[in-house]
Amino acid sequence: MTTPRILPALLLLATPAFAGADDLGDVRLNQVQVIGSHNSYHVEPPAGVLAVIARANPRGAESLQYSHPPLAEQFEARKIRQIELDVFADPDGGLYADPAIRKLAALTGKDLGPEPDLDGRLRKPGMKVLHVAGVDYQSTAPTFVDALSQVRSWSRLNPKHVPILILVELKTAEEVRIGGKFIPFDAARLAELEAEIHSVFPRPEILAPDDVRGDSKSLPDAIRARGWPKLDAVRGRVMFALDNTGAERDTYLKGHPALAGRLMFASVDEGDPAAAWFKINEPIGRFDDIQRLVKAGFLVRTRADADTRQARDGSTAMRDRALASGAQFVSTDYPTPDPRFTEYRVELPGGVVARSNPVSGDRAWDGVDLERGR
Repeated sequence: MTTPRILPALLLLATPAFAGADDLGDVRLNQVQVIGSHNSYHVEPPAGVLAVIARANPRGAESLQYSHPPLAEQFEARKIRQIELDVFADPDGGLYADPAIRKLAALTGKDLGPEPDLDGRLRKPGMKVLHVAGVDYQSTAPTFVDALSQVRSWSRLNPKHVPILILVELKTAEEVRIGGKFIPFDAARLAELEAEIHSVFPRPEILAPDDVRGDSKSLPDAIRARGWPKLDAVRGRVMFALDNTGAERDTYLKGHPALAGRLMFASVDEGDPAAAWFKINEPIGRFDDIQRLVKAGFLVRTRADADTRQARDGSTAMRDRALASGAQFVSTDYPTPDPRFTEYRVELPGGVVARSNPVSGDRAWDGVDLERGR
């Protein structure tokens, strides 16, 4: 998808607040809660591919039985305001253009689905977006730039939306061992990743760590002293957060104290100068941790479901704790039910896009859609 340059960045900054927003002036970004999608690009494997996976790992095959529509449809029809992209390095191009599993799937006699590289994009250099290399490869946004371009196209048409969080998981180690070639996300690859972000989003359209930290020495200091930006000041922007918490994160932080100069937030220990946003995927076992962090002014992303389990058995325990935890971003594979399973779905009360956070928000705004106003 081509990215239309509909509004220059300076025009975005000059855009007046949405109608009815005058009395929302004190609502801050951390006082909001929205729904996100997990593996937002994902399309369920074709029948032939799924049959091969099921033969080796039945439960693993079941965990892949979910699909998301294109990103613009998620934003528009499903009210999603946080997405997740799994990114693979592919500096020379072509590593993911011919998934090995398709050769085995052809022997099943079942549907193989469309060729993964009909337009040749996968053979060009650049970051790719898919789930499991060579196995679970169907994507509504095959390249990182394509995914970001889809987000920006919708955002420019809807410049008053609450910020969209783009969670980036860097696929590394065994996950990128294709044909014996290992491509780590070292400092050079991370620079390439940020260059691809810059190629789509002008800097003023990104809410980055520098914007939150200001002249404070650390992000926690800034959050304690000034808090997060007011919601009306950051409408129409995107945020990036790094899902990884291992070597890739450490490389990303190296030489950038408190994430100075970086585009993505990172999940670190509370005492770290870079602490501002946390990934906590277990809202039941870590419910108290999430609430404590939210009360302290931090942002948190959690999950409402995993591996299709809740959709199959209809259990809402994880979903309900996730929503009650106060995590600002609650991610799901089911913003709408899957008719093959149960009526399980995840949405905010009243079907709003953004609600006043149940832990950090002002109760005066309960029932109000903070994206649209009264």
